Amino acid sequence: MTTQHEQPAPAGDTRHPGGGHPEPPAAPRPHRGPRWSRPRGLWRGRPEDPRWARPALLGLLLATALLYLYDLSASGWANSFYAAAVQAGSESWKAFFFGSLDAGNAITVDKPPAALWPMALAVRVFGLSSWSILVPEVLMGVATVAVVYAAVRRRSGPAAGLIAGAVLALTPVAALMFRFNNPDALLALLMSVACYLVVRALEDGRTRWLVWAGVAVGFAFLTKTLQAFLILPPLALVYGVCGPVRLRRRLGQLVLATLAVVVSGGWWVAVVELWPASSRPYVGGSQNNSFLELTFGYNGLGRLNGEETGSVGGGGGPGGAGGGMWGETGWDRMFNSETGGQISWLLPAALILLVTGLVATRRGGRTDTTRSSLLVWGGSLLMTAAVFSYMAGIFHQYYTVALAPYLAAVVGTGAATLWERRERMWASLALAAAVTATAAWGYVLLNRTPDYLPWLKWAVLVGGLVAALGLVFAGRLGRRTALAAAGLGIAASLAAPGAYTLSTVGEGHSGSIVTAGPAGASMMGGPGGGRGGFPGGGEFPGGGTPPRQGQGGGPGTGGGFPGGGGGTAPGGNQQGNGAPGNGNGTAPGGRPSPGGSSGERGGTGGGAMGGLLNGAQVDSEAKKLLETDAGDYTWAAAAIGSQNAASYQLGTGEPVMAIGGFNGTDPSPTLARFKEYVADGRIHYFIGGGTGGGMGGGSGTASQITSWVEANFKTVTAGSATFYDLTQPTS
Repeated sequence: MTTQHEQPAPAGDTRHPGGGHPEPPAAPRPHRGPRWSRPRGLWRGRPEDPRWARPALLGLLLATALLYLYDLSASGWANSFYAAAVQAGSESWKAFFFGSLDAGNAITVDKPPAALWPMALAVRVFGLSSWSILVPEVLMGVATVAVVYAAVRRRSGPAAGLIAGAVLALTPVAALMFRFNNPDALLALLMSVACYLVVRALEDGRTRWLVWAGVAVGFAFLTKTLQAFLILPPLALVYGVCGPVRLRRRLGQLVLATLAVVVSGGWWVAVVELWPASSRPYVGGSQNNSFLELTFGYNGLGRLNGEETGSVGGGGGPGGAGGGMWGETGWDRMFNSETGGQISWLLPAALILLVTGLVATRRGGRTDTTRSSLLVWGGSLLMTAAVFSYMAGIFHQYYTVALAPYLAAVVGTGAATLWERRERMWASLALAAAVTATAAWGYVLLNRTPDYLPWLKWAVLVGGLVAALGLVFAGRLGRRTALAAAGLGIAASLAAPGAYTLSTVGEGHSGSIVTAGPAGASMMGGPGGGRGGFPGGGEFPGGGTPPRQGQGGGPGTGGGFPGGGGGTAPGGNQQGNGAPGNGNGTAPGGRPSPGGSSGERGGTGGGAMGGLLNGAQVDSEAKKLLETDAGDYTWAAAAIGSQNAASYQLGTGEPVMAIGGFNGTDPSPTLARFKEYVADGRIHYFIGGGTGGGMGGGSGTASQITSWVEANFKTVTAGSATFYDLTQPTS
C-alpha cells in the first residue's frame, strides 16, 4: 500500500530557495487509484486507505457529535450577550448584518458578526432555543475534528489522523467552546481550514489553495478580528521557504493570498465604515463609533499591552513580573493553575514531538511535505501560545481553544513520523519521552484537584510509564507487542483530559467567563491565587469583594458594575449564572439554570456578577410589564450594560437597548440622543437599580442618563424589579 506521505521528494531538490539553479517543477499529484463511488465510497473511503480507516473516521466524528450534544441545553442561553445578538439577527436582517445586540439596532456586540451568522440562520429556521443556538457550535467542533484528521492523514496516514482527531475532541477547552456560543468555535474551525489549505499548497504548489487559505483567514478576521492574523507569519514563512515552485512564483502566490485576506475580511469593514453612522448601530466596544478603532484598540493592541479604553484592567508585567486583572503573564502561562487544565495536557508531548519530528525529517529536501506540515502546525502553535502567554490585556482561559487544533495535528504527525523510525533507538526514546512527559504532567494537573477521581492520577502515571518502557524497545519487539505499548501510551495520554472533558460536558456553563473541567480546575488570579474565579485575585473591577458562589448582594454593594449593582441585576434582581429570561432561574425547557439555586456549577465559578459577566433573572411580573404594548415602541426598555439588556430581551423577546455596551462605558447613546428617543416615544421603560456609569461608578454617559431618568420619570415596581416609565414624567 502506498500513501501520499510516502511519495519521494523530487530528486536532488536540496537547494536553498533563491539559488542559482532552476527550481524543479511542481511535484506530480500522487496516483489515487480508481475512482470510488458513493455511497460505497463514503463507507469504504479512498482505495489506498486500509479498510478500517473510513469506518474509524466516521465513528470518531459520530462519537464527537454525541459527546458534544450530550445535555446541550444545560447551558441555557450560554453567553446571553451573544444569544441576544443571535435573537436580534433572527428578527432583523440589519441586525444580522451588523451584529446588533437588539433588533432596534442601537449597538453592536464588541466583535464582528461572522460567528453570529450561523446561529442566527439556525434560529430563523428552527426558532429561538438553546439547541438552535448551540447545535451550530457543535457542528463546527465536529467539522474541525474532520479537518484536522484530513490534514494529518494526507501526510502521515489514517492512524495518525485518528490520533490527532481524538486529541482534539478530548481537549477540555475544545469540549467547552464547541458547546458554547462565543466566537471561538468558528475561529478554531477557520484557522484549521487555513492550515489544511496551506498544507495542500505545499504538496503541489497550486495557487488556489493559498487563495482559499486567505479567504478562510479573512472570514476568521470577521469572527474575532486580529487574533486571526496570529498564524499568518508562520504560514507565510513556511510556504515562502518550502513551497514546491520557483521563488518568484511563491512570492506572487503569497501576494495573491494576502489580497484574498484583504478582500474576504475587508468587504464588511468597508461597508461599516462607509455606511452613515446615523443610520447604523453604534460599534460596541469602541469609543468613537469606529470598527477600525475597535479592531486596533480594544480588540487589537490593547489586548497586548493592556491599554484597552473602556475595559476593566490589564494583566501582569512583561515576563510574568506581576499578576494583574487577568492573571500573570510569562512563558509558563499555558501551564499554570489558571490555564493548565484547559489545554496543556499534551502540550509537553507536542513540543517533544515537534522538535524530534523536525530532526527526523532534517535530511529531506527543501520541499519535504512531512517537515513542512509539522512547521505549519507547529509554527501556528508556538506563535499563538507565545502571544497568549505574554498578552497583558484581557485574557480568558477559553481563548486557548485556538491552540487545540494545532496541538492535535502536531501530536498526530510527530508521533507517526517517529513511529515509522522506531527501529532507531533515538526515535523510540523520543516516543517514550513524549508519553512519559504526558503522564507526569497529567499527574501534576490532576493533583491540582485532589478530590477529583484521586485514583486517576496514579493510573495515568503508572500506565504512562509502563507504556513508555515498552516504547523504548518498540523497534525490537514484535508488531503486536509494540502496538500494545503504543495503544497503552495513547490511552494513558488521553485518560486525564478525557475525564476533564466528560466533566465539562456533564454540566452547564453560562456567563462571560467559562472554564472546562471539574470545579476548582482553573483558579484565576495573581500571586496567591484568586477568589471565586474572578480575574485578579477576586477583586471586582473598581474595588469590592465578589460574593460567594450562588450569592448576590444588594444594589450598590459591589464594585461599580453597570447599574451600580453588586450581586444583583438592575432593579434588585438577584443574579445567577444560568440562562436568563425564564423567570425563575431556569434554562429553556424548564430545567434549573447552571449556577443558580439548583447548585450546579456556573460559568464563572464566582456566582453573581452584577450584570457585567452574567445575565439577570427576569421574573414573570417584569416580563409581563415589558411585553405590554411593546409593539408600539422601538425598544421595550433600556438598561445599563449588555448582559442586563440581553437578559430582559431574551426573557421577553422584545428589543432592549444596552446603554454603554458590554461594560457600560461606551458613549452610546449620548444623553442628548437618549432624550430624543424618549421624546419620540421610542423607549418605554428604563430598568433601574443603580447610579450607572459603567465600570467606575459615577461618571460617563450611562451615569448621566441614569441620573436624568431618576430625576424626571415615575417608577414602576414589577416583582422585585424597579422600572422607570419613560412615558410618565414626574411633572
